Amino acid sequence: MPLQPRPLLAALSTALLLGACGGGGGDAPANASGGECTVEAQKSWLASYMDEWYFWTRLSPRPASSGFDTVSDYFRALLYTGSDPAFPADRWSGRESTESYNRFFGDGQTLGYGVAVAGLEVTGQPGRPLYVRYVEALSPAAAAGVRRGDEVLALNSRSAADLIAANDFAALTANAAGDALQLRLRSADGTERSVSVLAGIYALTPLAQQQLVSSLGGRRLGYVMVKDMLSQLTSPLDATIASLRSAGAEAVVLDLRYNGGGLVSVGGTLASALAGPAAQGQVYASLLYNDRRAASNNSVFRFTSTPQALAAPRVYVLTGQRTCSASEQLINGLRGVGIEVVMIGDTTCGKPVGFLPSARCGTTYSVVNFESVNARGQGRYFDGLSATCRVTEDFRQPLGNAAEPLLAAALQHADTGACPAAGADRAMPLSARQRSEGLTRPWQDDGGERRGMLAR
Repeated sequence: MPLQPRPLLAALSTALLLGACGGGGGDAPANASGGECTVEAQKSWLASYMDEWYFWTRLSPRPASSGFDTVSDYFRALLYTGSDPAFPADRWSGRESTESYNRFFGDGQTLGYGVAVAGLEVTGQPGRPLYVRYVEALSPAAAAGVRRGDEVLALNSRSAADLIAANDFAALTANAAGDALQLRLRSADGTERSVSVLAGIYALTPLAQQQLVSSLGGRRLGYVMVKDMLSQLTSPLDATIASLRSAGAEAVVLDLRYNGGGLVSVGGTLASALAGPAAQGQVYASLLYNDRRAASNNSVFRFTSTPQALAAPRVYVLTGQRTCSASEQLINGLRGVGIEVVMIGDTTCGKPVGFLPSARCGTTYSVVNFESVNARGQGRYFDGLSATCRVTEDFRQPLGNAAEPLLAAALQHADTGACPAAGADRAMPLSARQRSEGLTRPWQDDGGERRGMLAR
């Protein structure tokens, strides 16, 4: 019998009964990396794990493991392919080394170059310029002088036009420390230069920027850019919120345009700091598992008490196609308790499902284990959350600059209550096919974000 999509409000009621006072989503199968690690043993474990824990266990294929030579091939064959109209095919489940997983989600570090480009925006348009859109502050790319707004002429001697035509930005993903990336760049003043970057392990900067900004009408707003929902965000976030509150910030512009997600609990902490005492104790998110795991794993995360909360009735969120998973959950969670969220930018990625990762033989599997709904039972936004004000990003403008289009639109909306008049797009709108193609690669598309919503 196939998994039957339950009405969300009914599912929410079940989650509320089972979730007690909040917290995590139960325990995944124990780390079995000490068990037998032959290919056949791993495939046998994987079949059992997916049968018990996969959200789409009743709908997913059940091929015999004997037909696959590798564990990775068998894993891909087990993923849900979209047979139920209520759910698109699974484009999110993935696997990686446990070392890489622990480094990112535990230590707040990653291995790489630290540079991301605006490849998704120029999909199928090889005649358009390719810009650097983001550079991690503590990365090798930052140390080498690569900056947002640099035009990429070539990567490893391969022209930008060729990269765009092939939709291939794999050169930005390092396999090992010491790997070299050669960039040919053009600065804003027209100067061309060649830059060599060696991959290394560097610390992430979850709270990428924070400052007080003023609108033309004199309103004071806090600008906070959050790149990753990791535990390393908590301490600097507390200090930032306290500082903005003491400075008299009337509202917050939360920049999540490059936030692929992270921990549900960290997103809930950030949401609590924005919502304030009125939301305390209310449901932030309910995590709903398959019918085999529901009784023991369905759970509720609640808004918590945050002494320095801003308690803003309206929150501005800067979004884009890379705003995904736990960052979408934050928007949905705030709306669930009546906070007005004005989204500026573009439609989000559309991932209302998440992971309870499990490790085996040095590999961590992050497969879809649950769906997330807010206090009103709203979820399943597989087409993404639509922007209130559709604004096209200009990668030549620094993030946090009042002239940067998304931030400028938020400041104008704070003054007038209206979206700015639409200007000429600097990038052509993506077709549904292009959007889908750009979001199907596991973890990364053009150098930057992991997509995750982890049940802890």
